[in-house]
Amino acid sequence: MENHHEDDNLKRELGLLDGTMLVVGSMIGSGIFIVSADIARQVGSAGWLTLIWIISGLITMIAAVSYGELSSMFPKAGGQYVYLKEAYNKLVAFLYGWSFFAVIQTGTIAAVGVAFSKFAAYLYEPLSDENILFELGFFKLNASQIVSIFTIILLTYINSRGVKNSKMLQTVMTLIKILSLLGLIIFGFTLGAKAEIWDANWADAWNTRSFNTEEGSWLPISGSALITAISAAMVGSLFSSDAWNGVTFIAGEIKNPKRNVGLSLFLGTLIVTVIYILANLMYLAVVPFEEIATAKSDRVAVVAANYIFGNIGTLIIAIMIMISTFACNNGLIMAGARVYYTMAKDGLFFKKAAVLNSASVPAWALWAQCIWASALCLTGKYGALLDFVMIIVIIFYILTIYGIFILRRKMPNIERPYKAFGYPFLPMIYIVAASALCVSLLITRFETCGWGVLIMLAGIPVYYFTKPKEI
Repeated sequence: MENHHEDDNLKRELGLLDGTMLVVGSMIGSGIFIVSADIARQVGSAGWLTLIWIISGLITMIAAVSYGELSSMFPKAGGQYVYLKEAYNKLVAFLYGWSFFAVIQTGTIAAVGVAFSKFAAYLYEPLSDENILFELGFFKLNASQIVSIFTIILLTYINSRGVKNSKMLQTVMTLIKILSLLGLIIFGFTLGAKAEIWDANWADAWNTRSFNTEEGSWLPISGSALITAISAAMVGSLFSSDAWNGVTFIAGEIKNPKRNVGLSLFLGTLIVTVIYILANLMYLAVVPFEEIATAKSDRVAVVAANYIFGNIGTLIIAIMIMISTFACNNGLIMAGARVYYTMAKDGLFFKKAAVLNSASVPAWALWAQCIWASALCLTGKYGALLDFVMIIVIIFYILTIYGIFILRRKMPNIERPYKAFGYPFLPMIYIVAASALCVSLLITRFETCGWGVLIMLAGIPVYYFTKPKEI
């Protein structure tokens, strides 16, 4: 993350297991407990629900194994920001950093904060988004937004006090998160699974239909409407599988990074993909399809827990998911500030972001991130935040993976200890599939995705106005 001369002081302490756990821990956040409801409403059948998760997993794994080449070429400084700077130029790198601050990281923090409040409202109903506290014109402030913002401020404050104790906390919370999901899956299949529910869910496995929330009825879909539904559904599953690239940000702290970064990316994304597919098969074995699609506040995991353990179990699961989303946001808040810090040191971000406080943490960057993420909590619901974030995430993944092709031409002789697996076919498949998804989303979800793109493009004038004059 830091400049080269500081890299020597970063201790290489993390092995393959640590790297893999970091990938798994970063990926599993809020999505798997929530988004299957929306996917079910979009595509309307068990076969398609499962297929969407399989495709998302494969796409994510292709991206991750392609990334291995970049992380082995630039093992010192970490992350997408550096890869984009090397493959393109400073403007593209700046736009990534700008979007990372304005859309990607803060939007994800907001979405995960909203997810936390969804499950908090399950424990205590008045905290729900139906409880409107204040209205002014079209602006409504609800209780759930207050809860989301409160958790973001609290975590930012904890992080601004220093980094020592958050590492241990992170590990414990990550274990709770992985175990609660595995527990849900195992008990789901052993205690909750009913043959008649499974059979009913799979009876019409490939029937494509969409759920109209206003009327509470299903409509058959085909052709372009189906493509629209599939791309809308992919947003949730891809969001659930995102953040796998976090391990590249800390490549400087990994033992034998040339081997381990690429390998932990592969193993981590593989493990999570398998867990996610199993989780959805468990939902389909335990919960009637109709109820997956209409789960209250999209809390699919709570509905499943209710079928498996009864009432007490749902409370335990809701608390575990709250711990999971809390941990996820702790990691996001910590990592985000590090990226702005590095950019500021490169002269590509507000100078204040490079200032460390007495606890040697980039506090200004942390609070700036906190304020904007809190503002985003006020703008949209969970699904809208996902659209807003994912369109930009995918655009930069496309650019980064295309960067592999550019760098093969631009720097043919640089050492590549790890080559992109299946090059050029797999990276190309990713680029084509992801581009199709972006185009489809921009056409069909313009009111949410458009804002993300607008904010990203706003970075261009900002870059030229703030760019230090070359001497």
